[in-house]
Order: sequence, then C-alpha cells, then structure tokens
Amino acid sequence: MERLNVFIPAAGLGERLIPITDHIPKPLIPILGKPVLQTVLEKVSKLSISKIGINLHHNKEVIKNWIVQSEFSNITVLFPEEPMLGTGGALKNAGAFLQNHSFLVHNADILSDIDLEKLIEAHLSSENLVTLAVHDYPEFNSLAVDEQGFLLGVGKKNILPSQSVRWLAFTGIAVYSSAFLTFIPSGSSSVVDAWLKALSAGYKIGTFDVTGCFWSDIGTPTSYASGVINTLRRCGETVFIHPSSSGCKDSVIDGYVIIEKACSINKGVFLRNCIVLPGTAVNTSLPLSGGQTDYLSNGDKGGVFENCIIGPVFTIDLDEVELLGPSDISGAVYIGTGGSDRKYYRIIKNDSSKVLMQCTSEDPDFQRHIEYTKFFMEHAVSVPELREVKPDSMSAYFEDLGDLSLYSWLKCKRDREQVEQIYKQVLDMLISIHTGATEHVAECPILQSRIFDYEHLRWETSYFIEQFVEGFRNITVKNRSALNNDFHRLALEVDSFPKTVIHRDFQSQNIMITKGNIPRLLDYQGARMGPPAYDLVSILWDPYYRFDDTIRQNLLDYYIIIVTNPPQSPFTKGGLRGITDKEFKKTLLPCRLQRHMQALGAYGFLSLKKGRSYFLKYVPEGLRLLKEEAVLARETYPAIYDLVMRL
Repeated sequence: MERLNVFIPAAGLGERLIPITDHIPKPLIPILGKPVLQTVLEKVSKLSISKIGINLHHNKEVIKNWIVQSEFSNITVLFPEEPMLGTGGALKNAGAFLQNHSFLVHNADILSDIDLEKLIEAHLSSENLVTLAVHDYPEFNSLAVDEQGFLLGVGKKNILPSQSVRWLAFTGIAVYSSAFLTFIPSGSSSVVDAWLKALSAGYKIGTFDVTGCFWSDIGTPTSYASGVINTLRRCGETVFIHPSSSGCKDSVIDGYVIIEKACSINKGVFLRNCIVLPGTAVNTSLPLSGGQTDYLSNGDKGGVFENCIIGPVFTIDLDEVELLGPSDISGAVYIGTGGSDRKYYRIIKNDSSKVLMQCTSEDPDFQRHIEYTKFFMEHAVSVPELREVKPDSMSAYFEDLGDLSLYSWLKCKRDREQVEQIYKQVLDMLISIHTGATEHVAECPILQSRIFDYEHLRWETSYFIEQFVEGFRNITVKNRSALNNDFHRLALEVDSFPKTVIHRDFQSQNIMITKGNIPRLLDYQGARMGPPAYDLVSILWDPYYRFDDTIRQNLLDYYIIIVTNPPQSPFTKGGLRGITDKEFKKTLLPCRLQRHMQALGAYGFLSLKKGRSYFLKYVPEGLRLLKEEAVLARETYPAIYDLVMRL
C-alpha cells in the first residue's frame, strides 16, 4: 500500500462540551484512561504512513505539551493556527505537508472500529478525488449519495426530486488525493464548500459505506458519555477505575461507572452510570445529580450521583435512555447478554424495576432456568426472585439485582479483610448449593437427572482442543492417541468423585453484589450433578481475578472445614456427607485441570465464533493457571503436560 500522510483536525473550541472543555481540551478528554487523541493516534499509526499532521488552536500549548511527551512525538508535525482556519483552511494551511501524497483525514473526536486500510484501498483503487467514509446514521444523515455511491450534494439544496438518492452521514474520516487542495481557498474555509466546488468541476467524490461499524463522536456531553460507555461495553466491562484514583472501596457503585485519573471518592458516595473526570473529588459539596441525597446501608450519609458526568466543580445530568442507548423493547433499558445468546432488559415502572430475560425459541436452557430458580429459592440459595413466566414468548421476569458483579466490585482497591469477607459470603452460598440443595435435589428431577459425567467431561476436553488449541492457537496436536488416553483417564477420575449439585460456572462474573455487600447468584441454568471441587476451583482459581495465595488458602480452608466437619457446619451435609478433608483435597487438581481447559475453550469459541474478542484478555491468566496445574500433574498426565507447555 502507498505510504501516505495523516491529518488530524484538533483545533476546535469544544463549545458544545462546556463546562468539560473549560477544564480539559477536547482532544485530551479521556476515554478509559486515554485521551481521545491518543486513541486516534494509536489507530492511524498502525497504517503505512509517513507523518501525522495535527492542527492546534484552542489550548494549543497544553495539547502540544502532551504530544511532545507522547510516543508519537517523532512522527507528528504540528500546525498552530491563529486565527482558527476552519475545516478547509486547516488543510490548506498544511498544504506543503499534504501535497505530495494522498492523505487520510481523521477527526480528533471520533471513536470507531472503521477499517481504515480498506477505506484507503478503496480510494487508491478508484478515480475518486475524495473518498468519504459514510454510514446510515439518521440523526446526522445529510449527504446525498447516488446508486453508485457518489456524492451528489450536501443537504437538499440542488438535489432534484427525480434523482434517486440515499441519505447518509459523514463519519469525519476521509481519504483525499492531493489535487483536492486546489479547491480550497486561502484563509478560513469549510471543507464541505471545497467538496461542492470539486463536484461542480466534474470531479468524483466517492463514498465508502461503513454502516454497522461502531462509531461515536464526543461532540456533546451525551455523545461523549455514551461513547465512553459503548467503548467500555466493547471491552466486556461495566466498571473502569484508573489505578491512581482512591476511595472507591468506601463508596457504592452500580451500573456503568468510569473513574478517571487522580480522582478521590468520599466515603458514602453512591455512583450509578457515572463518568468521573480526572482530578475530581466526589463529595457532597458537588452539585448532586438531581439534587438528591441518600443514606447508604451502613448509615453513612453520602451523595447520590446517577446518570451524570462529574467534574471538579460541576455535574452534568444525562438522560439514561440516551446514555445507554435505545432498546428494541419500549420502556426498557438493554443491559446485555454475557456469554450467551439470551438478552436481558431492565424494566422500570413506578420507581421499581425488574429484569426481563428474553430467550430464543431454540434455547434449551429456558425451562431449566425457570425450574432451577424455583428449586433454589425453595432451598435458600440466593438467586433472583422469579416474578413472572411467559413460556409462549420464551421470556421471564426476575428480581433486579443491579449491575455490580463481584468481578466489577473487585475493580476498586480493596484491603484483604474486605476481599476475604466477601468471598466467605460467596462460599457460604456455594456451600448451600453443595449441601442443602443437594440434600433435596429429588424435588427437582430435571436437575437430578443432569449428570456431569464422563461423556460431558470428555466433551469439554475436545472443546478445548477444537476451539483453543487448534482454533485460537492454530497448533497441530501431536501424539493424539497419548493425549486422548490422558483425557480419558482424567475424565474417569473426575467422574469418580462424589457428586453434589454444582453451578458449573461459579466465577466472579456470575455473582452479583447487592445492597449491603450481599452476594447473589446468576447464570445457574447450566447446573448439574457433579464434583463440588469443580465449582470451588472455578471461584478460587478464577482467570477473571488473580488471588493472593494466602487469601486463597484461607478461603479453601474455610470451605473444607465447614463441609467436612458436620458439628461445626450450620448446613446440612447433602452429597458431602462423610467425606474427609484429605479425600476432598485430592479432587482439587484434576478439577482444576478440567475446568481451565474448559475455560480456555470457551474463550476461544466466544472470541472467534461469537465475535466477543474481549474474552481474549482472560487467556493469559487462564493459560498460566493451566500450566501451573500441568506441572503439578506431569507424572499422572504426561501428554497433557507436553501439550500445555507448547501453548
């Protein structure tokens, strides 16, 4: 591909973002710890480029200092403007820099996953003077485009009623041939006027349709906030807390919460669907969201901030639907899918809320989810209360447990006492499944008959080979017969262990932390009768959260003492009746091996087959754990060891 230059317009005043831009220049407004300009620079610098030009005007010294200290300083050329020259004048001012090559223009306030290489290729293989990246975005659709994708005009002026027109929106990203500069006058001007001049002169301005791609600008507080939250969602997260910020552990968070650099959160503050800008101290001296105050469950008086951007001396209230995006169900807020194809919505009515679960007609887990919920509720397992079932539409309504998972709760800096305390409560919940629920499992035949047996265990290890080893790592398996023999013996061993009711995916993302730091359980429709150690290793050797070894050992001892010493246990004994601590500990390593092969298989499948690439960030820790286990089991399972050491 031809090497080209890039130009990033970054001179704007950011007036629509006031009061944010009174404190932070628009190009340096953060997106999950990174200035938006850095995000753009990282993206364009991966292309075959020579240099990157950036124009500056408003807060130019602050932006210049950031660029000079950045990793991009050696490939950037700065073009200060005084006065500001507009979108066309900025290109003319950089004419000497841009005139020898085609060049890409990418606005500094755009977040997207548009494939820039394909856009550039489309331009270079055409006879276009300009190729605009466009999409169908009704709010901004103002470009008239013909059936071949060529620009006819901007707005309805000069568009004939007889012309066949598609209306599309400009993304703020385009590729220009250097000859385009001749259509721009000296001084301040608009690039749109230059487009129209080029059209009048008979030149072609083509379009590259990127409809369906992720795209967001940050031009207003609402678009900025929704862009940040959508970026967070694309990372598979609901909470981002910059490592330099403090105080989160003594506050309460829910929904989407972003706490940027050098913030402090006062004790007793409640944050829900909030972005806290850099350097902000969140306390009751700030204007409260909606003017509310509240008392948290521990009695601390604190400020309540919901659906807002919080800055050093201001809050900006936002509409929740606009912030989180429209739902395909009227009056509902879409709250995600997790790793499944089910969809979940929050329904708010009369100051109360419930969660709608919508399943596909082919979902085999729907009925199990309903039956398991009833059974677990009957036997004191902390699952959400079932409110209503609509089998004809494959949907059900549940108690709303909020949005804070244990995984997200751990994003705050916690002391070890807090971590141990919450995990002991989580283990209490697990023990109630392994003992009390198991004691009465005959009351739920649909669960009692689902056995986590040899066939299922072998399916998991085959899944690991297919989806992770061969699919994700593209590694050819050697000595397949020896490996299958190890998998066969591992499945036989795990299948021989005593069985209880097990959740089968008992990890931090499936545990919600509700008011008062009370853990509750989700995603239990895959429960089966299997070895309880499978659940225990899922939570204590969790790729989503790396434990301190001492804390893990304390928690392991806590669980084992309760389930193997009936006089000390407040629980019934269920399927663990009579097992000794020594016998139980022998089940841990085989279950660790089995569980982490399953997890890595799932990460490969979800990222490559389901397009959820954010699961890949858990691969390094999952693989580290599996290698640790393979070393410990080397003599028993040498072929598994040999394979794992190649990964």
